[in-house]
Amino acid sequence: MIDAYEDPGTPDVRGGWRYLWWLVRCQPGRSAAGALLGSTWMVLLAATPYLMAKAIDEGLEPGDWPALAGWSCALFAVGSFNAWLSIMRHRTMTRVRMDANFRTVKVVVGQAVRLGAALSRRTGAGEVVTIGVGDVQTIAGALTVVGPGVGACVAYLTVAAVLVSVSPVLAAVVLLGIPAIVVLVGPFLSRLQGAETEYRDRQGVLTARIADLAGGLRVLNGLGGKSLVADAFQRDSQRLRSQGYRVGAVTSWVQALGVGLPTLFLAVVTWLAARLAARGDITVGELVAVYGYVAVLVGPVAFWVECGYQLSRGVVAARRVVRFLRLEPLEDRGTRDAPAEPSVLHDPESGVSILPGQLTALAAAHPTDTAAVLDRLARYTPSRATWAGVPVDEIRLPQVREHILLADHEADLFAGSLREVVAPHKGNCAAGHSALAAALHAAVADDIVQGLPDGLDSPVDAQARNLSGGQRQRVRLVRALLADPEVLLAVEPTSALDAHTEALVAERLKRARDGRTTAVTTTSPLVLDQADTVLYLVDGKLAATGTHQQLLGTEPGYRALVARDVEVVK
Repeated sequence: MIDAYEDPGTPDVRGGWRYLWWLVRCQPGRSAAGALLGSTWMVLLAATPYLMAKAIDEGLEPGDWPALAGWSCALFAVGSFNAWLSIMRHRTMTRVRMDANFRTVKVVVGQAVRLGAALSRRTGAGEVVTIGVGDVQTIAGALTVVGPGVGACVAYLTVAAVLVSVSPVLAAVVLLGIPAIVVLVGPFLSRLQGAETEYRDRQGVLTARIADLAGGLRVLNGLGGKSLVADAFQRDSQRLRSQGYRVGAVTSWVQALGVGLPTLFLAVVTWLAARLAARGDITVGELVAVYGYVAVLVGPVAFWVECGYQLSRGVVAARRVVRFLRLEPLEDRGTRDAPAEPSVLHDPESGVSILPGQLTALAAAHPTDTAAVLDRLARYTPSRATWAGVPVDEIRLPQVREHILLADHEADLFAGSLREVVAPHKGNCAAGHSALAAALHAAVADDIVQGLPDGLDSPVDAQARNLSGGQRQRVRLVRALLADPEVLLAVEPTSALDAHTEALVAERLKRARDGRTTAVTTTSPLVLDQADTVLYLVDGKLAATGTHQQLLGTEPGYRALVARDVEVVK
């Protein structure tokens, strides 16, 4: 079974069926063993009625007690061996499913890492969550067809061959009846696949909306939009529930037919065999054997229906995974080197220019406008932005990432000690300790370290859920400062801080980044007052440039924008 460090291989992303087949081909030995064990187990189930028929015809009916004892011992031995086979089959198939599960997890996580910062721009959080929570397990369950599914086919053919020696009529009924049952269930499986696809799509949308609500509930409440979003969420929930009922209705029919039709078929064949026995065409032992054979076939037919059900759901889930794996990160067509010295970053779309060696603040009524400018300057979206007059898209992407850091105020924080969260590579030497201490001081995060039981070695949950919103924001700023990039572009780095802490962060950030290029998006006058240059944007376009004090005196729109944060504006 694949381990944590093994290469999962290159998945086949040409379709859902091909992806499932790739999972089988990745473990050929185990898949073959599962098919062999499943086939042997089911064939030996059919051997039980054969041995019973022999015990009746050659031992019980003529009164041959030694023969009866011999066939009874053979029946016990076969049953015991088959019980062991059943255990081995189940263990093998569990490994097959777990391998498919872990392999899918690895390729999905690998794709998420490959997409990097482009992930949130290429697909929704709900899509990724739905894949991780439901689709991975569904795909693993679909691989049940490898063992019991193959075994059901072998057992069906074996029983049909044995019945030919008993009665060609019964063999013909079995050979034609079982496929007829599968054909009757087929349309329901097609309907299930369509209903399941729509259900999964709606589930992804709803999950994304839950994530959006969880991340912005406080903001929505402040803007008075909570009820509007809640109503939309309720409507989506009701649609998902209705679609879930559709999936459940089709599933119930599939499962009911999977049990009911084989049982009805068993009754028909038993009645026919009884008529043949009454006419003397077959013996009493053969009648018992025929009943046993057909009873055994109920299992394979149920497995076929179950495998069809699992495959229908598995293909839907695999298509979602394939769709995610087909996403490509932003293509790096850059062939030029980054500027050798600090240079101007310019965004023609907005008219914004970030001067080297200065602290520049971007202010706008809509935070998304300023964030979009930084996205373009940092080359997270295609644009005509330039760096030293050279289009950013033409500079090699690794060099852009090395020199320009975009610090998002909602950037992910991974679980681990606080030291590992902020300094995964810089906390194990004297220079690293001094740099970390300086970054903690500049971000006013000393009190966070002091308030934790083990200081920097205290555990931090994923996304730092055991810290407050303001603490998380400062931890992200520590991480950005510790990276010490040539150009730091920070999105709303103080939006969750109280006024006192915000003023300290603004003052220390300016001092810590003295002589280096820094740009922040904010509407806080406490931060704007520390900026060397303030760029005021209206509808995504540069409207005015100057210091905070200059813009307060000359731009009524700017004055109204920043006055929302304080009662008196100097």
